[in-house]
Amino acid sequence: MKIITETSSLDNFEAWEGAKQTLQKIREAGKVEDLEMLLDDLYPDGIDDVKLNDILWFDNDWIFESLGMKPEEE
Repeated sequence: MKIITETSSLDNFEAWEGAKQTLQKIREAGKVEDLEMLLDDLYPDGIDDVKLNDILWFDNDWIFESLGMKPEEE
């Protein structure tokens, strides 16, 4: 069974495992809206929570680079 939930903002998304740290750094840098726009472009039909969490966890270097975050912000 697959359950897909909808959230109005990544500010409401509860990441788990390694994705928690990535999302926290994005929030602290004030880049949540930028990430939401990036994800909207890449996934116009939406993205499920597991896929989102995996991107935050395993593709964090790409996300930080795409958001223009410098290493000291990471």
